[in-house]
Amino acid sequence: MTSSAASQTAASPTAATSPALLDWSADDDLAVAYLRALAMDAVQRVGNGHPGTAMSLAPAAYLLFQRVMRHDPKDPNWLGRDRFVLSAGHSSLTLYSQLFLSDYGLTMADLESFRTWGSRTPGHPEHGHTVGVETTTGPLGQGLATAVGMAMGARYERGLFDPDAPEGSSPFDHRVWVIAGDGDLEEGITSEASSLAGVQGLNRLCVIYDDNHISIEGDTAIAFHEDVCQRYESYGWATHKVAQSPDGSVDVAALYAALVAATTEPDRPTFIQVRTTIAWPAPNAQNTAKAHGSALGEPEIRATKEILGLDPDAHFAFDTALLGRVRDNLRHRVDEARAQWNAGFDAWRVAHPANATLLDRLLSHDLPAGLEAAFPQFAAGSSVATRKASGDVINAIAEVMPELWGGSADLAESNNTTIEGAPSFLPASSTAPNSSPYGRVLHFGIREHAMGAILNGIAVDGLTRPFGGTFLVFSDYMRGSVRLAALMQTAVTFVWTHDSIGLGEDGPTHQPVEHLWALRAIPGLSIVRPADANETSAAWRAILHQRAPVGLILTRQNLLTADTDSDTVRTGVSRGAYVVSDSDQPRVLLLATGSEVSLALAAAATLEADGIGTRVVSMPCLEWFDAQEPAYRDSVLLPSVRARVAVESGATLGWYRYVGDDGRVIGLDHFGASADQATLFREFGITVESIVAAARSSIAAADRD
Repeated sequence: MTSSAASQTAASPTAATSPALLDWSADDDLAVAYLRALAMDAVQRVGNGHPGTAMSLAPAAYLLFQRVMRHDPKDPNWLGRDRFVLSAGHSSLTLYSQLFLSDYGLTMADLESFRTWGSRTPGHPEHGHTVGVETTTGPLGQGLATAVGMAMGARYERGLFDPDAPEGSSPFDHRVWVIAGDGDLEEGITSEASSLAGVQGLNRLCVIYDDNHISIEGDTAIAFHEDVCQRYESYGWATHKVAQSPDGSVDVAALYAALVAATTEPDRPTFIQVRTTIAWPAPNAQNTAKAHGSALGEPEIRATKEILGLDPDAHFAFDTALLGRVRDNLRHRVDEARAQWNAGFDAWRVAHPANATLLDRLLSHDLPAGLEAAFPQFAAGSSVATRKASGDVINAIAEVMPELWGGSADLAESNNTTIEGAPSFLPASSTAPNSSPYGRVLHFGIREHAMGAILNGIAVDGLTRPFGGTFLVFSDYMRGSVRLAALMQTAVTFVWTHDSIGLGEDGPTHQPVEHLWALRAIPGLSIVRPADANETSAAWRAILHQRAPVGLILTRQNLLTADTDSDTVRTGVSRGAYVVSDSDQPRVLLLATGSEVSLALAAAATLEADGIGTRVVSMPCLEWFDAQEPAYRDSVLLPSVRARVAVESGATLGWYRYVGDDGRVIGLDHFGASADQATLFREFGITVESIVAAARSSIAAADRD
């Protein structure tokens, strides 16, 4: 079926194209009416929120949860469930009301406490906070882009567990459903992610676009007027346009026909543009910008409830008998789906015992046997860029860790993020060499922001460990996704290379200065900047032993591998900071990360030669160090030694908490320049001589106190 034919079918369905809607009854209409009223009541009670979209989307969400999606309210983490993403996260009541209606555990009291302290119904859906919320949404575009990652992750997992099953026959064949709005489609991240989804042929992904023509500033035509379906057709998606019903509501039959068509798409994701009227059927508020983000007011709510045939004096109402019937009908459908899925899953376990063992390990988040022995060790005195060392580690551990996969934003040769010999993750239709629908090498293209969200989508179900690389300076392009990774605590590794002015001649546009501390400011994100190849190997080991987002900061230039005991390095890196060189009676502490640790060691040799006891501390991860017990922190950063120097090739602003009033910080509080690395470090004063001078100055200051 062509896109245009599909559009015509969706716009004008017949009983033959949507047989399941023959049983759409007065109960369904009444349930949707109650859902619209709940959206009005919840926002009115708290005094703020977004009622209009939740009102107009009520029938679409009801259709998905009650008729289309495979899900089980009694088992929200069911492996075989479809995933639902409310990309239009401001309309959180659209999701909360379905979780209430479907009996996920949300109660009417939870809806009454919408957007209030301690409630299970915060202003935007939060993964891990509310049962049934698959991913945190709210920053527009993030949900849709994350859903692309979910679909990619589902395909890769199918390749791990059941690669040879015919399409649609595997217990690992689930779908990803998205509701997105105008704001999502205006954000650039959705263009990035949707383009890649088309390349990947993610036929189990379906986006429902709520085309209501309204944003905070009024009619979207003031800023947004392209034919969105044509845009998605150019991305390689199947598209459908669903017109409004004659009364201005959602044409449920037409939408259902489009959803059914989406389930039969063999090799394309599906985009369904649904024309809606925001705040329908409110007599005065519908189709207004005010309805987007403001309470409608009691008079308008009363009038709307009368139009819906509901008691205008009743608040947070839902007929008890009707609620029971809706839940019973869903339970019957769920039980049938579970029975069918369970039979297929049990048969799969018998037929594929090795793959079943792998699944059990991944579900329990256990690391594979042989992983510890797989981490490479690098010879002391060898000269290796940490980006190169990271690539060596990735390839070594990939041998025993099939759940590890990733790639880069078109910088694989620079980021060293390729699992050598592994096929590229591309659809079966691809003609690219060494490609497979289940490949381990991801190609994001030059789409950093989408890459971050896609990695979150892959990681959010917890079965695999994705990584993605770009230059550190371009972490700015993906900051929104990184922030959500920290908020959700997804186990994503962001590989950020070319970590300082040490990258050299590309100049200040590519030389990160403020980025380390800007990223360290994100709660829940760990930033790891290893000093050499062995610290890089130890960093990967520490990363994989936890389940949280990490930014791995790596050099372009070669670094000398220190002659430090391997156990000391492994333990020290995992604790965030450790002593790499010491004196019997240190008078000054030199603190450094990454490439500057070798400078600190050289400066310590000079100071020791002059009779000044010096301790050098490598601090690859401040977040991990700050999480240690006070006794360990004091054993590394001796409280009795007030003379301290921190050195890092970047902004200095955060280091003063570690060096104190008498300390000195050597760094870079301005942009770099285009020149070779050695010249830049010399000209900008990041040198052994500068460290020695700063140490003497700090000692003098401490002695004066």
